[in-house]
Amino acid sequence: MSRLDIGVLNDIPRLGARVVQTEKGRIAVFRTRDDQVFAVHDTCPHKGGPLSQGMVSGTTVVCPLHNWKIDLNSGQAQAPDVGCAHTFVIEQVNGRLLLNL
Repeated sequence: MSRLDIGVLNDIPRLGARVVQTEKGRIAVFRTRDDQVFAVHDTCPHKGGPLSQGMVSGTTVVCPLHNWKIDLNSGQAQAPDVGCAHTFVIEQVNGRLLLNL
């Protein structure tokens, strides 16, 4: 497994996202109000909407196209919707964010 250094926490806006282009495609890296960091493919499982442009609430992002709610921990869509966005592990090491691919 490879790890990609994607910067520091402050490179990601609080309650927002930053997109990282990788060999696995576009990955959205989200930061919550309490500075938790999550990474998921930047594609909603419903119609492929850009999750990075969605609103973050708690540990959920709302797809900007059709309001699907995606859990940032698991990538699972919240009921009644069904589907899953692939998630990636982010590690914080010496102040740097490392994305596990």
